[in-house]
Amino acid sequence: MGLTEYKKKRNFAVTAEPKGGKPLPKLVKGACRFVIQKHDASRLHYDFRLEMEGVLKSWAVPKGLPWEKGEKHLAVEVEDHPIEYATFEGVIPQGQYGGGTVMLWDRGNYHVYGEEPPKALREGRLHLVLDGEKAKGEWALIRTRMEAGKPQWLLLKSGESVRPISKKRDDQSVKTGRTMAQIAAQRDAEWQSNREDESKPNLKSRVKTALKKKDDRAEEAKPKKGRGRRSAPSLPKKELAKLPASKPRFIPPMKPKLLETPPTAGDWIYELKFDGVRLIAVKNGEKVNLISRNGNELAARFPEVAEAVRALPITDCVIDGEVVALDEKGGSSFQLLQAREMEGRQSPIYYYVFDLLQAAGKNLTSLPLERRKPLLSTLCEDAADSIRFSGEIDGDPTALLREVKRLGLEGVIGKQRGSVYEPDRRSGAWIKLKCVNEQEFVIGGFTPPQGARRYFGALLVGYYEKKRLLFAGKVGTGFNTKLLASLHKRFKSEKRDDCPFADLPSKQAGQWVQGITPAMMRRCEWINPGFVCQVKFAEWTRDGKLRQPVFLGLREDKKPAEVVRESASFRG
Repeated sequence: MGLTEYKKKRNFAVTAEPKGGKPLPKLVKGACRFVIQKHDASRLHYDFRLEMEGVLKSWAVPKGLPWEKGEKHLAVEVEDHPIEYATFEGVIPQGQYGGGTVMLWDRGNYHVYGEEPPKALREGRLHLVLDGEKAKGEWALIRTRMEAGKPQWLLLKSGESVRPISKKRDDQSVKTGRTMAQIAAQRDAEWQSNREDESKPNLKSRVKTALKKKDDRAEEAKPKKGRGRRSAPSLPKKELAKLPASKPRFIPPMKPKLLETPPTAGDWIYELKFDGVRLIAVKNGEKVNLISRNGNELAARFPEVAEAVRALPITDCVIDGEVVALDEKGGSSFQLLQAREMEGRQSPIYYYVFDLLQAAGKNLTSLPLERRKPLLSTLCEDAADSIRFSGEIDGDPTALLREVKRLGLEGVIGKQRGSVYEPDRRSGAWIKLKCVNEQEFVIGGFTPPQGARRYFGALLVGYYEKKRLLFAGKVGTGFNTKLLASLHKRFKSEKRDDCPFADLPSKQAGQWVQGITPAMMRRCEWINPGFVCQVKFAEWTRDGKLRQPVFLGLREDKKPAEVVRESASFRG
């Protein structure tokens, strides 16, 4: 059938549904992708789709999947859909073909018993084994007759009966954890017409939604004394039984690898990259710890987050996330977070959570990411405003990066959909794509103040390479008088006589590096390299120094010895 009829029925200047481009390479025979989308159009039904021959072969199933052995449900064959439709969730505007709310209800792989799927489909009988997040087991598609140009099929439950899913899971997206009502209310994938850049309106709304309150769940949800606890988010019993037992404890966070450009291969999801403090939340009964990546306890520093975690409806869990302060535009700002600590500013903070590592006495790190995130979304559904779920943002990653950069945000994090959680590793299953140059540096000293400035002039910063602290540059902007005084007071106790940098003073092309002559060295004050700071900069110069660096704040969540010069890799 191809995509001719699909495109004929849609106005892509109005609807956010994918157009469909060049056909993708065929997958390995016998193991292909399926999706089921719950679709509230003129009437509520389920769209059953099988990836085959570069498109999604599609059926409308009014009653959804049958669960009892021998049970049959009508399935009406409809036009083929593009592969991109497999991830679509949102709202099709009224007046467009199929107008209404679309939820990604289930997804996974399908297998066949010794058949060639296209041939079996043409012959009118396809025996399937579904391995999805909700549907697991055997079904068969059997063609019955042609009617009004639309072939009618029966979707038969073959093999053993399967226990129907609960009413709650039936109204829960496997992609975002949202209900149909929440998807309809947010309209984050509805097209805005009359724009020059077709991708921009859609991406803009998605990015802004990712910064909003937990998918707009329960505006009034605050932790209350005596509030009854719901049961822990459920896993299928067979899957739960296979998971190892685990007590709630600190798990060193998994690390993303810096890339220059988005990967062109693999099944990736993308989330916003936040500019805050990475924290592992450990809940054990009423006890809550907020632990930084280098093992510091920060619950006292962020009491509102600790209280929100304590109120979660589960006895024990371990969550990975990042505490951020948001500026007036809704972007995360490390400077605001630092000012809250150093200067006593009362900026609101939020704990954006993106992974669930342990829950209800079970270790979840061996589960694929696409299973862990829905569980986390369910757990945080009625959490206080301090906890926000960091969900997936659809779209081409290159276009997404452009929109993130336009909004002045830091970047995006990419994660392999099927990846397990690898504590304290940078395996490449998680990546980061930055829109700004920013990283941590070790402070080794400071220059004397000049003019009207008090306390110090510029920080002297560097990074480690082969256990040697190398000089990266002078950072003289990003301070106010109160911050200068606060930092200078902290530096006093760490003063030392000798320079900690292995390459100062030094000459390049006959000139002293950054004007730090032997005479200037004697005027500088040196400190033990125990402080780590965050610095934003324009670029690295040819001689390996920072151009236009700006101080953002101190970091207490990273050990100085772990600070190295970040360099992006390329991946095809």
